[in-house]
Amino acid sequence: MENAGFRSGSIDSLHHPSEDDDDEMVDIAGATLDFSATEDDPPLGSGSYEEPGSSSGAAGMNGGGPSKPLDPLEETLPGLGTYEDFNTIDWVREKSKDRERHREITNKSKQSTMALLHSVSDAFSGWLLMLLVGLMSGALAGGIDIAAHWLTDMKEGICLVGFWFNHEHCCWTYNETTFQERDRCPQWQSWAELITGTAEGPFAYIVNYMMYIFWALLFAFLAVALVRAFAPYACGSGIPEIKTILSGFIIRGYLGKWTLIIKTITLVLAVSSGLSLGKEGPLVHVACCCANILCHLFTKYRKNEAKRREVLSAAAAVGVSVAFGAPIGGVLFSLEEVSYYFPLKTLWRSFFAALVAAFTLRSINPFGNSRLVLFYVEFHAPWHLVELAPFILLGIFGGLWGALFIRANIAWCRRRKTTRLGHYPVTEVLVVAAITAIIAFPNSYTRMSGAELIAELFNDCSLLDSSQLCGYKQLNNTQTAVGNSLADRPAGVGLYTALWQLALALIFKIVITVITFGMKVPSGLFIPSMAVGAIAGRLLGVGMEQLAYYNHDWFIFKGWCSPGADCITPGLYAMVGAAACLGGVTRMTVSLVVIMFELTGGLEYIVPLMAATMTSKWVADALGREGIYEAHIRLNGYPFLEAKEEFEHSSLAVDVMRPRRSDPALAVLTQESMTVGEVETLVESTHYSGFPVVVSQESQRLVGFVLRRDLLISIDNARKRQEGIVSASQVLFTEHAPAQDPDGPPPLRLRGILDLSPFTVTDHTPMDITVDIFRKLGLRQCLVTHNGRLLGIITKKDILKHMAHIANRDPDSILFN
Repeated sequence: MENAGFRSGSIDSLHHPSEDDDDEMVDIAGATLDFSATEDDPPLGSGSYEEPGSSSGAAGMNGGGPSKPLDPLEETLPGLGTYEDFNTIDWVREKSKDRERHREITNKSKQSTMALLHSVSDAFSGWLLMLLVGLMSGALAGGIDIAAHWLTDMKEGICLVGFWFNHEHCCWTYNETTFQERDRCPQWQSWAELITGTAEGPFAYIVNYMMYIFWALLFAFLAVALVRAFAPYACGSGIPEIKTILSGFIIRGYLGKWTLIIKTITLVLAVSSGLSLGKEGPLVHVACCCANILCHLFTKYRKNEAKRREVLSAAAAVGVSVAFGAPIGGVLFSLEEVSYYFPLKTLWRSFFAALVAAFTLRSINPFGNSRLVLFYVEFHAPWHLVELAPFILLGIFGGLWGALFIRANIAWCRRRKTTRLGHYPVTEVLVVAAITAIIAFPNSYTRMSGAELIAELFNDCSLLDSSQLCGYKQLNNTQTAVGNSLADRPAGVGLYTALWQLALALIFKIVITVITFGMKVPSGLFIPSMAVGAIAGRLLGVGMEQLAYYNHDWFIFKGWCSPGADCITPGLYAMVGAAACLGGVTRMTVSLVVIMFELTGGLEYIVPLMAATMTSKWVADALGREGIYEAHIRLNGYPFLEAKEEFEHSSLAVDVMRPRRSDPALAVLTQESMTVGEVETLVESTHYSGFPVVVSQESQRLVGFVLRRDLLISIDNARKRQEGIVSASQVLFTEHAPAQDPDGPPPLRLRGILDLSPFTVTDHTPMDITVDIFRKLGLRQCLVTHNGRLLGIITKKDILKHMAHIANRDPDSILFN
């Protein structure tokens, strides 16, 4: 299996990385990454990967019986059965190892009380791990929310009572605040008041403007500098990489402790800088980092990559739960959008972890409103069937915006990768932050944070609202209250001003988000996408409201919108627009609707949300099948087999396998006719990560498959610990040793590391079936045979290259572009 990421050479390169290894870099998600980062797993030699007493590698699965006197694999070797960086795990082997471990514990539990207690603790360990993941992620999310709110307010002023108070908390203790001026109190002073002594006038405005730009640039610089210096993996959203990791790929360090620390700090700084990004996507990455680190406390998860990915799937649900206060939506998000393997047990544990995380966040109360939800809404007027037409219109807008955004952002990110722009990440972030701050400050709707903007747009106007969006004309003779809400009123000067500002904010957000997403800072896409949709929805909602007010005798309004009634709720249109745009970008459906009604508390508006979300997905899919995360996976060349993508070509396994007709013969090992020296020469002269084992070079009858890493570790261990093993020693993969020359060196028996049941297909197997096998079983490779004779091999990378070739894309863009 050819893979440029695997190093050829002796076992020394596995146990003792050279100085050069530390400098070997690869570009992932636009960041310069270190091959040698090994935070995910214990280093080779620090302990056994296998359970004590279990058989090594695939031997437990295949039942190969090692010979007692001469088998160096009688004891479990450190590093045996592990995987190198940028490698795909063998799901079948990992699940088989876990079944073997569980079977052993169950059998022992009947023998003694201690063994029974061990069995109970093993069964309980998964739930305990979920509890810890929920607590840790909830606490971190609460801290991030509080810190981001504080630093965002610091761009505009400071609290004299204590600089650590944000604007809202600073004014809590002041008792003389009026409702109209609830944001003003003597304890909070703008930078102009602090520096010049006055809050009004052009000079004060310029001082506030300059300080806003200064803080924005400072926060952006600190964010990109910390990412670049300490944790290059901390940039971006993290969801494309999480999806790839959950599919079985290994990226060492991506979920390590340094990534967690730097991502947490820089996420606060990036959001506070005013850049058009959100913290929701990165919080999924943060939760997965917490889960990966906590996995090391439990042997069952530390030593099994497949089990660990079940925990990471649950952690993705936790990330969305703490990001939006939506535990059920988080579980559905993990199931629909992120996870590759999601058994029922993982569903229950995801639900429990999301519950714990939401409870922890609620206890911290970062929003200060005693609510778990981010944008609580309370609409009083029911929606009418006629309004489905504008809701579907918002869905069409969301689909168009999603498809346009994906194409524009991928084009910009590709330009960043292929031009000199990618060589100056700090400069790029500072320039974008400066442009954002300069343009955003004059407009109050772009100056406020994305979450505040969405909350403002979702808001339903009441009698005491001082927002410009509630700047209607006060007509005492016609103004009547309907329940807790106000009747529709004509738009006033304040509302027209707000609409102009919102229209400009919409154009600005559409353009700047394309450039911002993908820069070398933590950047989520949920909030910017929702903001674009919420602005468009509010504009349409106000338009519908005024249309109904001035034309209530029209046919479409007759019978349900009489004069003096509250017919149209612009905030509802903003909510539907936000869901439509987020759905257009991510192609989420079920999970998005659930997240939206958990987010807002608007349970009775599920049908409008469903209509807009489905329309958005249909329109976006018509213009391009990929969501933003799948597009970034393909841009970065990750080896990810998308389950949603259909394989429609009529090719056969023989068309895709290697070697091709013009290639050299397949590198194979024979079961008993090769020496240690010959095996080492073959391994060192190739870059393949595994070798088929055949009866003989002439017959090519398949015996099994052995991994390069296991082969190197076993030979190195035998040379050090087994007397008489030299280059002339015969390598045996057979169960019974053939007759040996009494004067010759002892043979090296390696049947214990041989996978005796590798997956095979015949040369005439259709590729659509082969692709399904790879997807559903999580295979790394599959051997191709004809009448039992080995013909070639198909790897996951071969399939991805073939699919890229069919789609007229560059096949060499797979791992890594």
